[in-house]
Amino acid sequence: MYLKVNEKYSSFNSQLARTEKNDCFVRALAVAGETDYQTAHQVAKEVFGREEKKGTKGFMISSMFLKAEAAGMMLGGKKLEVAVLGRRDIKNRYKLKGEEIWRQKTLKSFIESHPVGNYIVTVAGHALAVIDGELADWSKEGFKPTRKVQAAYRVHPQQIASQLSLFE
Repeated sequence: MYLKVNEKYSSFNSQLARTEKNDCFVRALAVAGETDYQTAHQVAKEVFGREEKKGTKGFMISSMFLKAEAAGMMLGGKKLEVAVLGRRDIKNRYKLKGEEIWRQKTLKSFIESHPVGNYIVTVAGHALAVIDGELADWSKEGFKPTRKVQAAYRVHPQQIASQLSLFE
């Protein structure tokens, strides 16, 4: 399940996606947020301060998701509920000679411990999505299960009703 990278996310039907570089966060946002590449690209540029072909800075991702955790975030026609995962979700606790030690989870152990939901996960120099326990990645490096999780965000896209309904 988690050992096979889902490659259907590696290509988006978009001219912009074909010409863009360093867009791993844009792709992760599009997949986890259940939206198209153009919308995710626009949000990454406007909200997360992404420069063309230069990628998105890790500190901008974490600071904007912290703000979005309190107020929510709009992603196209959807409201994105965000939860920044804490230490217990991205680290494992061990006892070594009677002392408690916290170590970063590997990508493999993160996926095993989060089998349901949409997540944006950052590892060293890369962002990817985990959808219902399945890795959605497009990196040419391939799946490296021992990469350490630096941060993770649970995202839950909700469609906004475009028309009021009298009979619900």
